Amino acid sequence: MNRLFGAKSSAPKPTLSSAISNVDGRIESIDVKLAKLNAELTTYQQRLAKMRDGPGKSAIKQKALKVLQQRKLYEGQRDQLQQQSWNMEQAGMMQDNLKNTMTTVDAMKTTTKELKKQYGKVNIDKIEKLQDEMADLMDMGNDIQESISRSYDVPEDVDEAELDAELEALGEEVELNGIGESEGVPAFMLDETNKVPDFVDEPPEQGKVKEVAG
Repeated sequence: MNRLFGAKSSAPKPTLSSAISNVDGRIESIDVKLAKLNAELTTYQQRLAKMRDGPGKSAIKQKALKVLQQRKLYEGQRDQLQQQSWNMEQAGMMQDNLKNTMTTVDAMKTTTKELKKQYGKVNIDKIEKLQDEMADLMDMGNDIQESISRSYDVPEDVDEAELDAELEALGEEVELNGIGESEGVPAFMLDETNKVPDFVDEPPEQGKVKEVAG
């Protein structure tokens, strides 16, 4: 059977990049041949320019025509190979773009699965309950701060004119009372424990005060 159909080839299949390299190598080989043909044509042109009409010049022209035909043939082959190389390069770019697209799609699928796993563990109700508790605690803290900072029968607004009048009256009182004789203490700061409070209508009798003290 192998003699009829041939054995299966074990050689690796050519890749797109290897095919492009092969075609580019053929193009380079044709370019070398074209350079030789152009040099040969230049030589014939120089010889024909110096020759007179006759059999010799006609023979040189025939050789130049053959070289020109060969050059056109090689140029046609080179153009075809260049087009093949360009088509394969485009196919390679499309292949690379497709690979990049598939890689991006796979990465997006993996990310989507991970996000679903992570968000699946999140309980929205618990988060909302936590937010409500935090809001209640903030309100409670504000109430506590407001309660602590509340003033006790102290006027919040003080008029500057009123303050100046009070200070002036206090200074006049100090000048009228003079300086206290005990340790240089002003009279308005001396001990007034012996004075009868203003809210007592009548002072106590001395005998009764002594009896209570005894």
